[in-house]
Amino acid sequence: MPLLNDRVVLVSGGTSGLGAAIARAAAREGALVAVTGRRREPGEALAAELAAAGTKALFVQADIGEVEQARATVTATVAGFGRVDSLVNAAGLTSRGTLLDTTPELFDAHIAVNLKAPFFLMQAVVADLVARQAPGTIVNVLSMSAHGGQPYLAPYVAAKAGLAGLTRNAAHAHRRDRIRINGLNIGWTDTEGEDETQRRFHGAGDDWREKAGASLPMGKLGQPDEIADFVVFLLSDRSGVVTGSVIDWDQNVLGGFD
Repeated sequence: MPLLNDRVVLVSGGTSGLGAAIARAAAREGALVAVTGRRREPGEALAAELAAAGTKALFVQADIGEVEQARATVTATVAGFGRVDSLVNAAGLTSRGTLLDTTPELFDAHIAVNLKAPFFLMQAVVADLVARQAPGTIVNVLSMSAHGGQPYLAPYVAAKAGLAGLTRNAAHAHRRDRIRINGLNIGWTDTEGEDETQRRFHGAGDDWREKAGASLPMGKLGQPDEIADFVVFLLSDRSGVVTGSVIDWDQNVLGGFD
């Protein structure tokens, strides 16, 4: 039987990059999938792609940095599918800022997308699960940078580190409701968003992927499809009773030195 057979999975930031890969992986494993995003065209295209492959799919246009829009994605998913069984917080903002040059506006933007949105999405989904006395699963996509990160990621690190703590707190609070909540600290990953970031902030050329891969232990960047399969595993019953775990999904070992 598929790992997510007939489960309703909501993926924030699910219209491109890692979020889209997670949506496709969940669909392949039998899920009914709702994806959120700010841009209508790619969102509708992905929903149509999933529907053409035989999956019941829904796109909800939203800027989840706005709390009411984030909450509305859960309301729309429940209206479309009758419930939400699983949530993946995959949306993220990665614009650069150091401790010295980050403005209050940039800091607030990171908190809004990378911490506040996951908080209130989890709140809405857990409320639905508790009201139905139903088990559920949540995966929060974090970053290896949550351990400390680069100097130019100060507001991003602050938000992701906060989300790591929130993941553990919520998992502890709702373990007796049979709601499992885990996080994934991903490393350097080959996505459309990362390509844009490398070109915009670091002046990268067309060969940046090859150069980056050559610098890494496994000789390649992290691949969205591989991460997506792991997320599906955490959403599914195959991951057993695991909850409150924040797992490093990376090829570098925290605390290891050459």
